[in-house]
Amino acid sequence: MSPREVAAGRLSRLVARARSAALVGRMGGRRPAPLVEVAGLLLVILLFSRLHAAAGKDVAAATANALALQSIERALHLDIALRANQWLTEHPALIQPAVYYYRLYYLAIIGVLVWVFVRHADVYAKVRRTLIAMAVLVLPVFWALSMSPPRFALPGVVDIIAEHDILGGHASREIEDGQNLYSAMPSMHVGWSLWCAYAVWYALRASHPRLALLSWIFPLGMAAVVLITGNHYVLDIAGSVVLLIVSIAVVSAWGHLAERRRAWD
Repeated sequence: MSPREVAAGRLSRLVARARSAALVGRMGGRRPAPLVEVAGLLLVILLFSRLHAAAGKDVAAATANALALQSIERALHLDIALRANQWLTEHPALIQPAVYYYRLYYLAIIGVLVWVFVRHADVYAKVRRTLIAMAVLVLPVFWALSMSPPRFALPGVVDIIAEHDILGGHASREIEDGQNLYSAMPSMHVGWSLWCAYAVWYALRASHPRLALLSWIFPLGMAAVVLITGNHYVLDIAGSVVLLIVSIAVVSAWGHLAERRRAWD
C-alpha cells in the first residue's frame, strides 16, 4: 500500500470518528451528541422566543400590576428603583459599562454552556435541564402576570438602555418592538445570569469550592445593573431567585423519578 493510500485511509477514519462524535456523542454516553444538542437548544430558544413574544401585552394591565408591585415595595421599604436609576444618571462614566453588561450577557450564557459541555460533561445534562426548566416555568408567569418595567411605569426613571444603547441611537426600542416589553416579573436577565452562576458552581463545587463561589458575583452584578438602568424592580430580582430554586427542585425531582423507574425496570 502506497503512502498516499495510507494517508487517505487515516483521513477517512478521522472524518468518520468526527462524524460519529458529532452525531452520537462520546464518553460513554455522558456527553450528548454536539449537533443534536445544538439543534435541540436552538429549537428551545425559538419556541421560548415565540411564546414569550406572544405573552400578555395588555398595557393597562401591565401598568396596573406595576403600580401594585410598587405599592408592595413601598410597604416593604424596597422601593429603591428610582433612587438607583438616579444614582446612575449622576455617574455618567458608569453608564456605558452598565449597558454593555446588560446587553452582552448572552455571551456568558453561551460560554458557560460550551465550557460545561466540553470540560464537565458529567454535570452538563443536569444544568442544561435546569436552563430548559427555567424557560418552561417562566412562560406561564409572563402570560398570567404582565408587568411594566420601571422605565415605563415609574415617573422620573430614565430609560438608560434606550438612550445609550451600544447598538446605536434608540436601537433598544426598535429591537424590542417585536418582543414582549411587559414581562418584567421575573427578570430573566438576572434569571439567566443566576443560571450561569449555578452551572459554574455546580461544576466546580467539589474540585474548586472557593472558585465556585466567585461565580455568584455575575448575577449580583446583573441585579445591580437591571435596577440602575430602570429595567426591573427589587421584587423582579427576587422572583428570578425563586425561579432558579424551583427549576433546580423540579429537575432534581425528575432525576430521582427517572432513577426509580430504571430501578423498577
